[in-house]
Amino acid sequence: MTGIKTSGEKKMMLFSGRAHPELAKEVADALGVQLVPTTARTFADGEIYVRYKESVRGADCFLIQSHTAPVNTWIMEQLIMIDAMKRASARSISVVIPYYGYARQDKKHRGREPISARLMADLLTAAGADRILAVDLHADQVQGYFNGPVDHLQALPLLADYIGDRVDRDKLTIVSPDAGRVRVADRWCDRLNAPLAIVHKRRDPDVANQVSVHEVVGNVRDRVCVLVDDMVDTGGTICAAADALYANGAADVIVTATHGILSDPAPDRLKNSRVSEFVFTDSLPTPSRLGMEKITVLPLAPTIARAIREVFEDGSVTSLFEDH
Repeated sequence: MTGIKTSGEKKMMLFSGRAHPELAKEVADALGVQLVPTTARTFADGEIYVRYKESVRGADCFLIQSHTAPVNTWIMEQLIMIDAMKRASARSISVVIPYYGYARQDKKHRGREPISARLMADLLTAAGADRILAVDLHADQVQGYFNGPVDHLQALPLLADYIGDRVDRDKLTIVSPDAGRVRVADRWCDRLNAPLAIVHKRRDPDVANQVSVHEVVGNVRDRVCVLVDDMVDTGGTICAAADALYANGAADVIVTATHGILSDPAPDRLKNSRVSEFVFTDSLPTPSRLGMEKITVLPLAPTIARAIREVFEDGSVTSLFEDH
């Protein structure tokens, strides 16, 4: 079936854009529904056309679209899909964004810069989105940019439990790759009862994706160090942090991140890095498609499906993470 009906005749319908259909299909399977058949195509000049093959009138619609490359194309498709639902009289529109594009542009670092993460939220609102479900936003304040409910899902339980099962906890040290990730790293430490170290980095403000200095704060000698971050893009920062840990006597380094963006030259950097394993979720399709032996990809579909069900049944999304 393509929907779920409650005793009160509420109806859930699940939709997917073309950015990451594999994840959407896994979420649908976890919910026991089928994705709503959708016609979507791109015209010769780049314009996108969308039409749903079933009525969405009165339905609670959940649209899954992750902002993978080419980011702007899939964001535009998502906005068009939301508009189509709104004009077809959907009861509610919840937008599921496993990876929220432009989240790194969450504030003005210098004059005459945009706050693109806020613009993204405004565009979603203007298109007709009532609610957002996102996984590990780059900055918590992005939740406040959207004038409606935002369910901030967390991959930490999934990633931390995997590490806890793989590594001797007596030898484990959790490492924050910069000062901004210390709060998240602390939660890892609490969950795995492990000590914390920090790689302090200083950037050149005029050069993108480049760090000038790394300093390790904390004892990492002869330890299995797990670098925890929300994303890996070009891989330069995280691989340099791993090199700094090895230079300070680390026995092994494992990298975990929710979002494997892995833009060029990340594949080569990961392949040539001394890091023994990179652990990502499948919020983006890139990690799986690289097919690299040292990359492990963990499934987000069960987490997303549980959150969707809680929203649809007027339950509590927060309760999914309260005991963590």
